[in-house]
Order: sequence, then C-alpha cells, then structure tokens
Amino acid sequence: MTTRIKICGIREGDALEAAIAAHADYAGFVFYPPSPRAVNPREAAVLGERALGRIQRVGLFVDARDEDIGEAVEAARLDVLQLHGQETPARAAALGARFGLPVWKALPVAGLSDIQLAAAYRDAADLILFDAKTPKGALPGGMGLRFDWSLLSGYVSPLAWGLAGGIGRDNVAEALAMTGAPLVDVSSGVESAPGIKDPTLIAAFCRAVRAP
Repeated sequence: MTTRIKICGIREGDALEAAIAAHADYAGFVFYPPSPRAVNPREAAVLGERALGRIQRVGLFVDARDEDIGEAVEAARLDVLQLHGQETPARAAALGARFGLPVWKALPVAGLSDIQLAAAYRDAADLILFDAKTPKGALPGGMGLRFDWSLLSGYVSPLAWGLAGGIGRDNVAEALAMTGAPLVDVSSGVESAPGIKDPTLIAAFCRAVRAP
C-alpha cells in the first residue's frame, strides 16, 4: 500500500505548489496563532481555493472553539479536522458530527502508555496521529522532535493512523521500516527556518517516502 504524505504548516503558495507537484496527499494549514506556521482565515481561503481539487486540505486546531473551527472550515473549505490539543474522545466525536468532516486526533508520545490511549478514540476519530511529546510550555508540535519509533513496531489497530515528529528526508525510510506507518506527516523536516517551507526539501521528502 502506498504511504500517504501530509505536508503540514503550509503558509505560502510556492510550498503548496511544491506539495502538489510532489504528489503529497494532504496540505496542512495551522490555525493556532502561537505557531510560526499559523494562517488566518483570509490567508487560508486563498490557499484553500488554490488547493481545490488538487490536494486534500487539513486544518490543524489546538483546543479551539467551535466558532473558530467553523470559520476556518468555511474559509479554506477544509476536508479534514486535525485536533492537536487536549481534546477528549467526546470532543472529537462532537466536532466530527457538527462539521461532517473526518477527524484526526494527534496523540503526544513519550512511552507505550501514550500509544495505548489511541483505543479510547476508536469510535470518536477517523485517524490517530502519533507525534512526539514536547516539553511543558512548548508548542504541541512542529518542534522537530521524535519519539522511539520502535514502540510502533508491529502496531495493529482498527483505527487508521499516521506518524509525525522529527521526520525528514534523511530518516523517513528508517521511520517506515520500523513502523510501517500508513501515513507520514512532516513539518519542520521540510523547512529552511521555522515556518518557512523549502520546495526543494518537500520534493526530496516525497521522493524518499515513495522510493522503492
């Protein structure tokens, strides 16, 4: 099965075009103002229109209000909601029902017990994204940190899942060999500086994922 690719934290048109040209499956737009990758609804509308029919649009939210999520959904015409905060299974299920969109729930991982938390979202989310746990007070993702990928060796779940955290072109083959992840999500690994996507790195990353 072909590994799906998400390029997260896209803010500019050239990065979006690079993701599309490299045959990534998802473009991630961050709606979390503290992040250097954040976009506002006006910016997201431009990107969302440009992406229409060419790549799936994922909106990333951190403990956001329904009103703010709704504004982003309408502006960017999102295809997927990604929850990257402390959202409970009940909250994930409620958002999926309200907006009629697939819900991805990111879980921060430091040990095996964190991976086992995925079971609680079996009937509440459409996909679990395992990401590295960041230090207290830091941003919840996009820090270039990785966890022990061997924790996912042989992982089997009835719920779709993906891998994030510290992935780049130089180690994605290792990540896939260790985990067999059906989806990989990259952000800082395709940047020249925080929040600045590098089209060359996007292309190289996608080539590395899809290499035979």
